[in-house]
Amino acid sequence: MIKTTTFKKGTVSFSDQGKGRVVVLLHGYLGSKEIWEKNISELAKTFRVIAIDLPGHGQTACYGYVHSMELMAKCVKKVMDSLRLKKYVVVGHSMGGYTTLAFAELFPENLCGLCLCHSTALPDSEEKKKDRARAIKLVKANKRVYTKDTIKNLFATKNLKYLKDEVSFATKIALSVSKQGAVASLEGMKDRPNRDIILGMVSYPVMMIIGEHDNILPYESLLAQSETIRNKHVLVLEHDGHMGFLESPLVVNKGLKKFINKCF
Repeated sequence: MIKTTTFKKGTVSFSDQGKGRVVVLLHGYLGSKEIWEKNISELAKTFRVIAIDLPGHGQTACYGYVHSMELMAKCVKKVMDSLRLKKYVVVGHSMGGYTTLAFAELFPENLCGLCLCHSTALPDSEEKKKDRARAIKLVKANKRVYTKDTIKNLFATKNLKYLKDEVSFATKIALSVSKQGAVASLEGMKDRPNRDIILGMVSYPVMMIIGEHDNILPYESLLAQSETIRNKHVLVLEHDGHMGFLESPLVVNKGLKKFINKCF
């Protein structure tokens, strides 16, 4: 069921499916709640699954020209408060993972577990910040070309020929994101702080889903980062890139169900 709430005078759209323990799914940059369809269909058999359109994505409003990770976290909190839900697991893909970590810092009392799906607690390096600045120029110049190239790069190169439908699906969602929404997210990601300390501090379970062929976040870096987690659960996807939940949904769903059950 698609629902809405209001955050800072703008509309936030989210889906609410299933019954039981609560799991929140946060999409990545140029995604939307729809990107999780292969995961929701399975997870909602066991859990109550809330998938949220983050600011500037899907059917959720834009809020200016910089969407900080803190703003996104507060948007998520507004949704959960509107449903009167107090404890839940949050699963964040890439930018959604940055939002999840901001949420963990701002609202620790609401989490009983978090999953970073192809995401990192580290901030952008200086080189990465330059990449974001270049991406902003490309979005403004020709968002369509930029979007198609960007989405292809999210999948493991060797998977592209096998997953044409999935690439097309992700591209269609990405093309629906406005220039303002894309730029605001790039600005927010570029300026996000280091939240590595959170991974080492929290006592609840933390999962990391890592693709061995991720073109965005190096596999070795994420694996090393996982070593700082006290109660860690690591799922390594041998054949996948930055989109494991679409590239290998059966494996990811199985791993997520096992992890979520350990959080409650």
